[in-house]
Amino acid sequence: MIRIPALLFLTLTASAAIAADWVGTWGASPLPPSEAAGPMPGTPAFSNQTVRQVVRISAGGEQLRLRLTNEYGDRPVEIGAARIALVADDGGLLPGSEREITFAGDPGAVLPAGAPLLSDPVAVEVEDLARVSISLYFPGDTGPCTCHATGLETAFVSAPGDHTSGTFEPAETLQSRVFLSGVEVLSEADGVVVAFGDSITDGVGSSLGENRRWPDLLAERLAARRGGGFGVVNHGISGNRVLNDGAGDSALARFDRDVLSVPGVTHVVVFEGINDIGFEFGRFEGPMAAFRAAMPTGVPVGAEALIAGYRQLIARAHSKGIEIYGATIAPYEGAAYYSEEGEAVRQAVNEWIRESGEFDAVLDFDAVLRDPQSPQRMADGLHSGDFLHGSDAGYRAVAESIDLTLF
Repeated sequence: MIRIPALLFLTLTASAAIAADWVGTWGASPLPPSEAAGPMPGTPAFSNQTVRQVVRISAGGEQLRLRLTNEYGDRPVEIGAARIALVADDGGLLPGSEREITFAGDPGAVLPAGAPLLSDPVAVEVEDLARVSISLYFPGDTGPCTCHATGLETAFVSAPGDHTSGTFEPAETLQSRVFLSGVEVLSEADGVVVAFGDSITDGVGSSLGENRRWPDLLAERLAARRGGGFGVVNHGISGNRVLNDGAGDSALARFDRDVLSVPGVTHVVVFEGINDIGFEFGRFEGPMAAFRAAMPTGVPVGAEALIAGYRQLIARAHSKGIEIYGATIAPYEGAAYYSEEGEAVRQAVNEWIRESGEFDAVLDFDAVLRDPQSPQRMADGLHSGDFLHGSDAGYRAVAESIDLTLF
């Protein structure tokens, strides 16, 4: 018999006990309520209704918990009941997979105004890239929700009542993420990558319900390779800017919440800046004029100001030991807010991203997406028709360009 010294045995068993830890596996950045502006709809509200949302996680694990949010609410919001279930290949609930979600042991909870709320862990084994149904019942009037506007996945809103268990016929559908900002798993994943950006990271232009945003496709590549897994959390916000608020808090304002607070975060990819440039230098007509008018002004935008903003993100990531990768700003000639003045700023910023060495690595998404014959434009087939957002093929090209040895 081989005898293991007692101290070594305790060390080994302790290491095994802490091998798994909580990591972020899915996310959607919360936004303050807003009224309809131009092409953007107003924020929904709910009363005595159940909302069922489907998310596709990245890294799997042996337990799961939810991060709910009422961070922009003006009143407490009651959660009457909450349940999760795994989603089968046909889109239905996987038999036997439904689980009640509790909060400090209770089946319901109150989301305080201005705050997030973590659920209790639930024992359910989820594989990498599993689809999970999340049902929340709101017995009272929620007021305009703390939601994420660009869900790119159909959510189902019930007729009156608690329909968290089993299936129900929806009274309406929407594409927002409702009072839900994160899913965490107890996992042995090697780390978490946060994709931090604007609508191009949020996935505008990709196919509804198909998980074809570039962070989704990066998660697939990381899950398919040999070795340890990685969570990938998408904290893109459509219309978001680095320097100024507007479509959500600015990147500088939300970085601590959306990056530094993600459990297990080890890497962040910053792919943002085109809205700072476009809204500063573009000319707006039609419905986009109303959208622009709703965007507050503040810090004057130029190459030096954007670079200073990136340097702040770099310093704050490094203070927590997080690797931060800079993505070059994609070409945008042909977009509604294109201007030659803005293009000059984009080129100057991209040169700094490539040449300064201040990011831990550079992801040259500009080079991936541009038309070789007209490099200030996205190549045909890689944009969704607006010369600004990727198509499914464009987002796949972005994801496949990323060197996985960086993670």
